[in-house]
Amino acid sequence: QFTLVESGGGLVQPGGSLRLSCAASGFTVSWYAIGWFRQAPGKEREGVSCISNSGSTTTYADSVKGRFTISRDNAKNTVYLQMNNLKPEDTAVYYCSALFTRPFAPCSSWSQYNYWGQGTQVTVSS
Repeated sequence: QFTLVESGGGLVQPGGSLRLSCAASGFTVSWYAIGWFRQAPGKEREGVSCISNSGSTTTYADSVKGRFTISRDNAKNTVYLQMNNLKPEDTAVYYCSALFTRPFAPCSSWSQYNYWGQGTQVTVSS
């Protein structure tokens, strides 16, 4: 069964850090680009960051560049999102998603991601 499970969310003060994990099972994760998305209350879901299936290419939304880092460990079937210097506007439910891609293809076709986890809440507040 194709499954993605996010973890690592929580409540953090502004300027703090969190590391989100996306654990994949039921498929060969090295064939898939993985993206992190977020959705804040009353807002549309947006792509935050993605990493190609090989890990050679990463993409970040302008709002998180320099603060977030995406990485993957295909041997552990896990993708991570390290979030530093968090801001209140980062508050949202964060989802990981998978997209089957050809080797070394870009990962930023946000609308094509079609496998989703259940999400993890991130709240940045003092």
